[in-house]
Amino acid sequence: MLLNYLRLLLLPFSLIYGMAIILRKKLYDWGILRSVKFDLPVICVGNLAVGGSGKTPTVEYLVRLLADYKIAILSRGYGRKTKGFILAGANATAGTIGDEPLQYHQKFKNVTVAVCEDRVNGINQLKENHDLIILDDAFQHRAVRAGFNILLFEFRKLGTLQFLLPAGNLRDVFSSRKRADVLLVTKSPVPLLHVAQQASVNELQPNVDQPVLHSYLKYGNLIHLYGKETRELESIKDFEIFLLTGIANPQPLIEELAKYSKAIKHEEFPDHYAFKEADIRKFKSAFQAGSKKEKIIITTEKDSKRLRATGFEDLLVDLPVYYLPIEVELFEEDKITFDELILNYVKSNRRNR
Repeated sequence: MLLNYLRLLLLPFSLIYGMAIILRKKLYDWGILRSVKFDLPVICVGNLAVGGSGKTPTVEYLVRLLADYKIAILSRGYGRKTKGFILAGANATAGTIGDEPLQYHQKFKNVTVAVCEDRVNGINQLKENHDLIILDDAFQHRAVRAGFNILLFEFRKLGTLQFLLPAGNLRDVFSSRKRADVLLVTKSPVPLLHVAQQASVNELQPNVDQPVLHSYLKYGNLIHLYGKETRELESIKDFEIFLLTGIANPQPLIEELAKYSKAIKHEEFPDHYAFKEADIRKFKSAFQAGSKKEKIIITTEKDSKRLRATGFEDLLVDLPVYYLPIEVELFEEDKITFDELILNYVKSNRRNR
């Protein structure tokens, strides 16, 4: 109830914000503000809302799909303590490049990962040595005219009333979706009924040449935070689960873990939260006070980067701490369409060098 009152109080500011967004869009559309197009394939993965739509696993899907090309991923590096253009190297941490870029860097050894607030500058520094560039979370960055825009919408939020910042979580107006080449609905239920698919199309009202495709999350095996040990989710059935997250939307993860245990104790922090020693000590004490003999600590892959990078090993190394990787997968017919669109775009726009 209090949240609803706060939304009402903030609505005038959302109106002002919306008017500023629309004016900015028009300035780019009219050519008054300059938008730079590059002579190599540039794929942008973005969303209209603040966080939680599945951009990171979607970027990883593209990397696997385009493995035959020399790829660079360019991100702003949200949450980092640095400024300017930085190329991820052996000494990269969540503090220097951000947790999501660090995840890309450690997972894909043959992919260049860089961060820069100015995407035009970042692309200029990467373009000569790469076949294509993937922009992570840059749909609103109109200074770059990406060749292919993938816009994400979370399935469960379609059909719900959403407000612009600061009253809500939208950072762009809904009409901006018309700029995208593909509208990708993420975190869909499995199985996905045809009526649900059609409801997405009805909600998004795409252009004639704008496909609406659906994806879902696929969970991997648990991986130990400090070792190489892995274990299947089935192995933690009826365990007491202590869940630690600092992501935008942990609900799908909670629902997945609830398939294996009803005893879930969740310690939730904001997205990209910089964990403090006091947080970890408190969480460790709660774990040690747990009532069940069989218990486990689980976090997300993104959170694992910040946990490993901030010197918490002495506190956590002797505990059963695991992270749960996720991947994006598309439903069969949508996967064929999506893969074909991406591969054809890259092939048709690749430079001759």
